[in-house]
Formats: sequence, C-alpha cells, structure tokens
Amino acid sequence: MKWILVISVWTFLLATLVSLLSENLMRNLDLLTATIVLNLIILLGVIFDIIGTAVTAADEKPFHSMASNKVAEARYALKLIRNAGIVSNFCNDVIGDIAGIISGAAGTIIVVKIISLYDFKNAAIISVIISSIIASMTVGGKALGKEFALQKTNKIIEFASKILMILDKKFGIDLLPDLKRKKRGKRRDD
Repeated sequence: MKWILVISVWTFLLATLVSLLSENLMRNLDLLTATIVLNLIILLGVIFDIIGTAVTAADEKPFHSMASNKVAEARYALKLIRNAGIVSNFCNDVIGDIAGIISGAAGTIIVVKIISLYDFKNAAIISVIISSIIASMTVGGKALGKEFALQKTNKIIEFASKILMILDKKFGIDLLPDLKRKKRGKRRDD
C-alpha cells in the first residue's frame, strides 16, 4: 500500500515537471526539431517498456552464476529481478504513461506549428493525422519492444543493471532495495 502512495506522488511530481519543461521547450523549437523531440519522447517510452517487460520475464539463475564469478553488475541485476513489480510499474506505467501524455501535448504543439506555417484551414484533419501517427508509432514501437524484450531478456537486464551500478557507484544513487530471494512454497496472505 505504501508503494502505491509513493509512486502516485512521484508520478504527479514527475509528470508536472516533465510536462512543464517539454511544453516550454517544444514551443520554442522549429517544426523539424519539435518533430525530432517528439520521436525521442516516443522512443523513451518504448525503451522503458522494453526494460519493464524484460524484468518481468527474467530469471535469476544466470545472474547467480554471474555473481559467483564476481561480475559487478550481477548484484544489480538480481535487485532488478527481485523488484520486478516495482520496476515494471515504474517503467511501463509511470514513464510509459508520462511519455504518452507528453507526446500527445507535443503533437498538439506540432499541429499548431503546421497550421501556422502552412496556413491550413482545417485544423481537425491535421490533428487527427498527427494523433494517429503518434498512436501508431507508440503502439507499434511497444509491440516490437515487447518481442525484443522477451527474446533478449538477459541482455536487457545486464544493460539496465550496468546503468543502476553506475548510478550507485558514481553518484551514490541506489534506486532499489536489496530483497532476498523468495522461498518456494511460502504462501502470501492477500
């Protein structure tokens, strides 16, 4: 229950900050640069969706082997997998939803830029086309990403664990708690 409250507050704060920054940035960009930024926002959502999917599909066994061979990022890989619910929620829902909302707002700004640059009379048609492009890129990208995540789960976990290790070692930012492996046969009361 505590996690739900924490993630809800963080989502609100993160969405507010990112929305303000992106909207101010997008308004000051030319059409081409704004389109590039929009594509980067969509790509960010897809990348985090890939990580969230990989974490839920991952198995600890290969990372135990890495840990026994003193591979530095193995500890972080195990933390990712043991916190799969939290990581998946953050990557797929928090970042994914924020990227979706911001890409919609960015699309609106791009529509306004197109209308003002090219003097289109029917804004609704341009808006529908841009919204449809954004939706198809997001859904198509996430569908491809999920397939990739399921095929390359361990590589994705290794990559994400290296980033976590860098954040921890270089900046002192430890994002995930150390959870012990769940014992088999133990039932959780709901």
